[in-house]
Amino acid sequence: MNAPTWLATSILSFLTAACASYSPNVHLVGLSKEDVLGRMGQPEQKIPKAEGGTFWVYPRGPQGHHTYFLSFDTARRLLAYEQVLSRENFLLISPGMTQPEVERRIGPSKVRESLARQRGEVHSYRYESPFCDWFQVEYTAEKVVRSTGFGVPPECRGGEWGLSTQ
Repeated sequence: MNAPTWLATSILSFLTAACASYSPNVHLVGLSKEDVLGRMGQPEQKIPKAEGGTFWVYPRGPQGHHTYFLSFDTARRLLAYEQVLSRENFLLISPGMTQPEVERRIGPSKVRESLARQRGEVHSYRYESPFCDWFQVEYTAEKVVRSTGFGVPPECRGGEWGLSTQ
């Protein structure tokens, strides 16, 4: 194999491997936890399911628009996977829920801001959308949802926070 062909093949192999581990696909369904771990890497969280088995949680990137939940049965096989950052799932989050309940639905947030006077935190979630917005959950100091809504992330604001207004 000549050098240009070898280089092109190496780059293609690297890119294919990198993409395969970003998100799950149908070829993973039915595989063991060990096989999935080898292809996806360590999950950020492992959440026990009420009926047995486990959810593995894979938030992707600090600015990521995807969080994948992988559902394993009691036999340690992957049953299904879901990308959970969606408007449909966000609308299921309501005042009174606890932070663990929220994270069992949409995973952990990578963007957290403290509120003044120790009143709690706001957790923000980027997601795929035709609009430049993100979903936000406001928690009390006791980690209970006070409110939810859609806001404008810094990269979409004019002036010093985002795009130039000129």
